[in-house]
Amino acid sequence: MTKDNILAGCRILIMATDGFEQSELEVPFQRLEDAGAEVEIASIDDDDITGWDEDDWGDEVEVDLKIADVDTDRYDALVLPGGQINPDLLRVEDKAISIIRAFSGAGKPVAAICHAPWLLVEAGLASGKRMTSYKSIRTDVANAGAQVVDESVVVDGNIITSRCPDDLPDFCNAIVAAVADRKARA
Repeated sequence: MTKDNILAGCRILIMATDGFEQSELEVPFQRLEDAGAEVEIASIDDDDITGWDEDDWGDEVEVDLKIADVDTDRYDALVLPGGQINPDLLRVEDKAISIIRAFSGAGKPVAAICHAPWLLVEAGLASGKRMTSYKSIRTDVANAGAQVVDESVVVDGNIITSRCPDDLPDFCNAIVAAVADRKARA
């Protein structure tokens, strides 16, 4: 994909740990970089993290900073990849949840795909929102007060959600559009 620079000058944070769905981190990372954004990955510690690629462990990805060192004021949006393991590990990390709340509270785009809406539930951001997620956690999302729909991407205010890797083109386009819109209004 050709670099279009619509997000030049923007910084995007991807928060993940071991067990992230490989494509759900790599595809948004590349799409956002192609759009001109600087993208960084934060994790629980500064060791490389390993993805989950369909049925087995995937590739390692380099971590730029620890979640404990994240300054949300330095970023324009937050992306939360799914996978079963990754969001389950992150939702018990107080600092990770406080980062999600800080992005949302500042009106910055918060994008969660697959199982990552669990993190939005844990952060108290699902209630009253129209959202989607991977089918196995839709009851959890609904029980947290969200109106759950079965669509490739759902944008409700600054919250962006998608169901699975098949939705990545729509998910990435929604993130780019939300960040570009916020940049234009700044």
